[in-house]
Amino acid sequence: MAYHLKPRPEIIKSLMAGQLKGPITMLNLLKYREIADYGSSPDLAPEQEVSGTDAYKLYMQNTSKYLQKVGGEVIFLGKSSEFLIGPETEKWDTVLIVKYPSVNNFLEMISDEGYLSGTGHRKAALEDSRLLPMEAVKGF
Repeated sequence: MAYHLKPRPEIIKSLMAGQLKGPITMLNLLKYREIADYGSSPDLAPEQEVSGTDAYKLYMQNTSKYLQKVGGEVIFLGKSSEFLIGPETEKWDTVLIVKYPSVNNFLEMISDEGYLSGTGHRKAALEDSRLLPMEAVKGF
C-alpha cells in the first residue's frame, strides 16, 4: 500500500509556474497513526508517547502562527465519515480545509524555516494523507 505524506515536486513546480490564480483552498484528508512515530525527528518527540492525533495538534500549534503570517486561515476542521461516493477502502480521520490568499502565500509558508522546524510533528502524526489545492470557479 502506498502512503502519501510529502508534496510531489512536480506539483510544487506547477504551482510555482502559476497553475492556480488568486486565492487557493487546500483540502486535507488525514489518517492518523495510533501512536505517533518520531523516528525521523526525535528532537521534537514529547517526553511521553502520544497519539497521532495529539502529534498533529502539536503540528497545528506550530503552523498556526505561520499560517496567520501569510494571511491563511483554517475554514473547516471536522471528523470524517465513510465516503457516500468513493472507495470503500479509503478511510480518513479528519478533513481540514485551509484557505490562502494566493499560491505564493502558501509557498512562502511552506518554505519558512520556522514552519519547517515543526513539520516533524506532521510526519510523526500521519499514517497517510491527501492534499488537494483548489481555486474557486466563477460563474458555475
